[in-house]
Amino acid sequence: MSLLTLSLITLVLVLAGLVKGVTAMGLPTLGMGLLSLMMPPAEAAALLIAPTIVTNVVQFAAGPRVVPVLRRFWPLGLTTFLGTLVGGAGFGGLESHLAPAVLGGTLLLYGVMGLGRFHVQTPIGLQPWLSPVMGMASGLLTGTTGVTVMPAAPYLQSLGLHREDLVQAMGLAFSMGSLGLIVALSVKGAPLASGPALLATGAALIPAFAGMEIGRRVRVAISQQAFRTCFFAGLALLGANTLVRAVAW
Repeated sequence: MSLLTLSLITLVLVLAGLVKGVTAMGLPTLGMGLLSLMMPPAEAAALLIAPTIVTNVVQFAAGPRVVPVLRRFWPLGLTTFLGTLVGGAGFGGLESHLAPAVLGGTLLLYGVMGLGRFHVQTPIGLQPWLSPVMGMASGLLTGTTGVTVMPAAPYLQSLGLHREDLVQAMGLAFSMGSLGLIVALSVKGAPLASGPALLATGAALIPAFAGMEIGRRVRVAISQQAFRTCFFAGLALLGANTLVRAVAW
């Protein structure tokens, strides 16, 4: 690997961590989108495994309402895990030729929804059966793209949760998707436990957490809305570029 490629990967990890620090999500979303411009989606997902799962577990476990959030959203977490296994091991996973197109479409849709401030209020009576459905759908996309965003994040945002509950619920869903992705990649034969793979994903923690600390400081210095606008616009453009490249190929 050239010094230029290594520097670009480090920059991507810092940037993805920065977004995570500001918005409590986006590390694998932005990381997968940018790293997939330099390497196959399966390799990008393997590199992001440690930063993604560690930051998400911390996001869930460090909050003030672990037990209530777990009691309410365990079906969402469980079906996200199971859906990731099905998508990753049963539908071709990240090795599928459809993975880049699905990733691009996911990023584009999520970016447009964020820019349009698309918001739906989910009635409380629908949550018991809708949570498992959203979890399974999110898992299927996670197994195919390496990103646990759609439709979990918009769904959780539609519940009108307290900010801390929302952050922890996203941490739970994202963590379960990451765990499922580890199992799915292992089943597909990805050398996640090899020395080089562990060294690479472990080393990725350093720039990712550095970026998170920068993001925490940026969060108190600029308008949250201004940053979110830039974030969603960037995701939409990145998704469009990835989708066009996948279709053209």
